[in-house]
Amino acid sequence: MRIGIVTGMVVSTQKDSRLVGSKLLIIQQTDASGNIIGKDEVAVDTLGAGVGEMVLLCSGSSAKAILNNPEVPIDLAVAGIIDTMEKNP
Repeated sequence: MRIGIVTGMVVSTQKDSRLVGSKLLIIQQTDASGNIIGKDEVAVDTLGAGVGEMVLLCSGSSAKAILNNPEVPIDLAVAGIIDTMEKNP
């Protein structure tokens, strides 16, 4: 799992039929301190995350499992919305 911040949304009127009804978010990967460490990525949101929220991300077959469909064409999904984090030194 990775940590990221939602920076925007993707609107797509034409997409694979298995993604119809799925909300797509632009995510930037961060470290545990909130520092951006990755490029923009698109993730499927199943939890209702919004811009500015920190999220937990899963990829690959784990992302497909969130939608209960191993055939869906995704590689990244929001698995949780982070309320707080505590990192021990």
